[in-house]
Amino acid sequence: MSENRAVVIENVEPEIDCGRYPARRRVGDTVIVGADIFSHGTDILSADVLYRRKGRGAWKRAPMMQGDNDRWSGHFTVDSNGMFQFTIEAWPDRYSTWLDRLNRWHSAGEDISADVRTGAMMLRAMSANAGNGGQSLLDAAVKLEKLTGRDAVLFAGSPSVLPLAKSYQERNVTRLEQELEIYVDRAIAGFASWYEFFPRSQGSMQGTSGTFANSERRLADIAAMGFDVIYLPPVHPIGRTGRRGRDGGDSPGPGDPGSPWAIGNEDGGHKSIHSELGTMEDFRHLILKAKSMNIEVALDIAFQCSPDHPYVKEHPEWFYHRPDGSIRYAENPPKKYYDIYPLDFENENWKGLWEELRSIFDFWIDAGIKIFRVDNPHTKPFAFWKWVMAELRKDHPDVVFLSEAFTRPKVMYELSKIGFSQSYTYFTWKNFNYEIEQYFDEISRPEISNFFRPMLFTNTPDILPFVLQTGGRNAFIMRALLAATLSPLWGIYSGYELCENEALPGREEYRNSEKYEIRIRDWDKPGNIKKYITRLNTIRRENAALQEFGNIRFHPVGNPNLICYTRKSVSGNNAVLVVANVNPFETHEALLRVPLSEMGISSTESYRMRDLLTDEVHTWHGDTSQVRLVPGEGSAHVFRVV
Repeated sequence: MSENRAVVIENVEPEIDCGRYPARRRVGDTVIVGADIFSHGTDILSADVLYRRKGRGAWKRAPMMQGDNDRWSGHFTVDSNGMFQFTIEAWPDRYSTWLDRLNRWHSAGEDISADVRTGAMMLRAMSANAGNGGQSLLDAAVKLEKLTGRDAVLFAGSPSVLPLAKSYQERNVTRLEQELEIYVDRAIAGFASWYEFFPRSQGSMQGTSGTFANSERRLADIAAMGFDVIYLPPVHPIGRTGRRGRDGGDSPGPGDPGSPWAIGNEDGGHKSIHSELGTMEDFRHLILKAKSMNIEVALDIAFQCSPDHPYVKEHPEWFYHRPDGSIRYAENPPKKYYDIYPLDFENENWKGLWEELRSIFDFWIDAGIKIFRVDNPHTKPFAFWKWVMAELRKDHPDVVFLSEAFTRPKVMYELSKIGFSQSYTYFTWKNFNYEIEQYFDEISRPEISNFFRPMLFTNTPDILPFVLQTGGRNAFIMRALLAATLSPLWGIYSGYELCENEALPGREEYRNSEKYEIRIRDWDKPGNIKKYITRLNTIRRENAALQEFGNIRFHPVGNPNLICYTRKSVSGNNAVLVVANVNPFETHEALLRVPLSEMGISSTESYRMRDLLTDEVHTWHGDTSQVRLVPGEGSAHVFRVV
């Protein structure tokens, strides 16, 4: 801020790393802008938020209101996909300051006749430069000069005078020097339920690959459960060299199909489709069929190659080499992945590699894919992701990127700052109430929730959490409830609805892993939790509070086996109270202290709470109520005030 400016503007929010990165919102969101705004002396200030699509048209204005301790806030709505800009202007409001003092002097019994004339002079001065409002201001000045006492105060602050005066008075404006940015994703980037499945497992014969056509027949069941996105692992040709067998073993049988993440063989690479799944036309048809059911298809992008990938022969310089000239396979000690070669993003021909990888995204965008789940982005340079996502969004601002980065928090946050729309989280390993509270308190803080969108997968092809292995069906119900209500983004990997939990001993991995074999399932197997999942997704769709980020508040519940939290919408029109038993083995109860203010309830009235899971209505009085939660379908309540 220049030294001669009258107003200080600082601590602006949302602001990511001093404006280096844009905050993230989705189409239709209300952006709340906050700032500390103050000046010397006792003059009353006014301030506006200025906003627009980046580089497009004139700035629009929204007024800011003063709160406690010189903290101001204003808001505007982002109505389209792409980059927005905002800044702040503030100025001493001379007319409002004069009016406030006039009222104080009159209330204290002072003679205000001279001060009334001062106000009339201010109105006359404004009229000279007010255009169409000039005559109205001049008429107001003439009338004000004829009034005295309380009549003068009331007229000067009347709706016919005050707004005109505030609009046309001369302003000594201080403008925030930065024009901060907000990237606005389409709605599905901020609220969606994901379902992951392998197309090759959608057939009916064990050991025979399913197809895209078979996958289409699965869509009705997935849509009925309320999922918005189906996520497919890589659909490309699979390498044969170093192919892994059952459960990742190094002795594959003749019928073992290999891992879809070992991409590429003589039939093609990242821009090809495995012939056993179908053709490109079949793939496009699957996308259209899903769209007709209000489901969008997401595709896995894994920038790695099998030893048989065409890139290995065409561009050996794109890979890491040992001193003997051989190409180095992928490693994650103690694991060695003989079926995968990692790419060297800093090789001498890095520009050629980067452009080629960008063209892979372009290829699948042309095929109809607009959501990409990116495999292990934290093992590739930040600079690459920042460049490629910015380039792609120039022509395709509606593309959504999900970061699969189970790594250190700061790395995960950096990936979100530079452009990833969503991110996997540590939810998978947060089981106890204090762990969940601490973690979600952290990612719900504005400095993080402004750019980090948590995706809560209950399980993945790589991860079968121990709680699901030991807690059985009750644990599957409990973890689904938590994932679906702790974040607007959640998902399951197929088989979850069947409560599949057979694991390799002592490991968080599935026995008979679908990564290495074709799995045929009975999707209506007894004991499934499809109806429960359907109800969760219905509740999410019907409650705006569950569709927003950063609005979670945890509340004491008096029992370490229980967790209690509220989610309240920005508008204040919708709030839900969740209380859940996180112990899938035992029944627990507690005296729940109801957060009345969060729920919009008066402390003096009785009120009715509807359990959205069962549709039962409970009449409560005061701020306490006893709850008893039994593992299984009775392990949680999701309450909304009737």
